[in-house]
Amino acid sequence: MKLKDIYSSLIKFGMKNDPRGENVAKGKLKENAKKYNKLSRKEKDVFDKESLTNPYADTRIYNGDLNKDIRRIMVGIDIGGEELLVADRLSQKGKRIDLVLGHHPVGAALFGLNEVMFMQAEILAKYGIPKEIAEKVMKERITNVKNNVNSANATRSVATAKLLGLAFMNAHTVADNCVDTYLQNTLDSRKPKTLKNLADLLTAIPEYKSAAKLKVGPSIIVGKPEDKAGKIFVDMTGGTEGSENIFPRLSQAGISTIVVMHLSQKHIERVKTEYLNVVLAGHISSDNLGMNLLLDSLEKKEKFDIVNCSGFERIRRIK
Repeated sequence: MKLKDIYSSLIKFGMKNDPRGENVAKGKLKENAKKYNKLSRKEKDVFDKESLTNPYADTRIYNGDLNKDIRRIMVGIDIGGEELLVADRLSQKGKRIDLVLGHHPVGAALFGLNEVMFMQAEILAKYGIPKEIAEKVMKERITNVKNNVNSANATRSVATAKLLGLAFMNAHTVADNCVDTYLQNTLDSRKPKTLKNLADLLTAIPEYKSAAKLKVGPSIIVGKPEDKAGKIFVDMTGGTEGSENIFPRLSQAGISTIVVMHLSQKHIERVKTEYLNVVLAGHISSDNLGMNLLLDSLEKKEKFDIVNCSGFERIRRIK
């Protein structure tokens, strides 16, 4: 499969699994096209033209020939200079790496992280929280993330990939969409009664079971094992943590339990005041699940030799 086809396929699968609905993601592309058409020639020169076909600003190809045939992919959760050097070294030793695929964004995709955070308001709207209110609540958090990211030297690994001549891309929100939808559908169908039932259900999933063996498996961080799970909200996509000020709205919307990848101490203290339960699924394990689901979608079309690195473990759900 060519690099451009891998990229396109991952974007489409991410859109298909978008918790807002695939049509919302497609609508974002139409909005971007309208914005582009209204721009002056000078403004079009600096416009992110990728946004015309990809609604997720934190997923990008950083380097590589789009028509290159890809057979062996080195996959990792975080890709930096050291992983890229390993890929180059493996290629030198005869195990040629055709593509390095990371999960977390770097470069332009990291600078676009704040843009995908607006997804969270639309996801919350599905649970009865007015989109306008959710957007206002999220605004300060999105600004903070943008300011923090803008000061980073985020193009280092991109520059390294170019120097080494390595094809390099990442898949962030497209993977997070997959784990979010997969877990929400699983929990909606299984309907765990208690927080312990919920944590046990998660731990039975291979990626979380592997994490549990490393002592970072799913855990109850707010609530007691015997507490009723009630209505469950899986919060695993939309860039990064949202605003802690959304928790009162969630409890008012009838949510009893939130399932998250990670949660800061500031958020934990706030959620306690709203009598919400929180089950921590795990960060890297959730990223693994999302990336595995993405790769399964690719390998339904063509088999690849996957080389694991940087916290990633390939677990196939297809034959």
